[in-house]
Amino acid sequence: MTVDSGANADQIAYWNNSAGATWAALQDRLDRQIEPLGQRAMDAGAPKAGEQVLDIGCGCGQTSLELAQRVGPSGQVLGVDISEPMLEVARRRGGEAGLANVSFLAADAQTRAFPPGGFDLAFSRFGVMFFDDPTAAFRNIAAALRPDGRLAFVCWRPLAENPWMGAPMQAALSLLPPMPPPADPTAPGPFAFADPERLRGILAAAGLVDIDIAPHDQMIGGNDLDETVAMSLRVGPLGAVLRENPELKDGVVGAIREALARHVTPQGVMLASATWIVTAKRP
Repeated sequence: MTVDSGANADQIAYWNNSAGATWAALQDRLDRQIEPLGQRAMDAGAPKAGEQVLDIGCGCGQTSLELAQRVGPSGQVLGVDISEPMLEVARRRGGEAGLANVSFLAADAQTRAFPPGGFDLAFSRFGVMFFDDPTAAFRNIAAALRPDGRLAFVCWRPLAENPWMGAPMQAALSLLPPMPPPADPTAPGPFAFADPERLRGILAAAGLVDIDIAPHDQMIGGNDLDETVAMSLRVGPLGAVLRENPELKDGVVGAIREALARHVTPQGVMLASATWIVTAKRP
C-alpha cells in the first residue's frame, strides 16, 4: 500500500520503490551514521514528559522510538512517512521495543489532515526537504501544532560542505561518464533547504515565528570500511548514478575504498557533516 496523495507523486513513487527498499535494508548503518544529528535537533525541540509529538518523515522509526522514550508513557508520538518499506521496519521495531505510546502512519505531511492543534512538537530528522510545495507543507504542519507549539528539524547544508556524502562521488567522478548539469537546487531532495534565507522565507510564509536556523558541524559515520563502501554505492549522489548505471559499479569500488580508507578511525569511518538545526513556533 502506498500513500494516497495528489501532491508529491514523484517522491511517493521514489520512496516506495528503490530508495525506500534501500534505506530499509541499510537501516542499522544509516541510523548509526545520522543518529547524532537527529539527537541534536531533538535536544533543540526539547520534548517533555506528557507531550504529543509528530515525527515527520520518520523512516525506519529510530527517531520516533527515542521521542517516545523522552515523552514517557503519559505522552504520545505519531511517526508519519510516505515510504511503506521503511514504515514496515518502523512498525516491527516499535513492536520489539514494546512501547505503547508510539504509532506509525503512512501519510504525506504536506496534505494529511492532522487533528488541528493536536501536537506540542513537530520534529523531523531529514524528512522535510522533499515536499513539492514546502510552504503549503509547513502551513499544514503548523496547523497541527497547538498555539505556541514547536517545530524542530535538521536538514543538510550544501553538498560541497558534506564530505560524508560528497567524497565517494568525487573519488569516482573520473571513472564515470559526463554528468548532466545539476538539477534545480531548490527541487525536492536532500539539499533543497541548503539556502538558509530561502528556508527562512518558507517558514515565515507558512505562518511560523521565532525562526532560528543554526549551523551545526559534526563528524559522523561509525561504520567499518567495508560497510561504508557498500553504503556509498547505494545511497547519496553516487548511489543515484549507479542505480541508473549498475554496470559502472565494479569500476569505481577501488577508488571509493581508497578515498574512504583515509578516514578510518577507531570509531569507524568518520567524515564531516554540515547541517542546519532549525526551530520555530506556531504563534
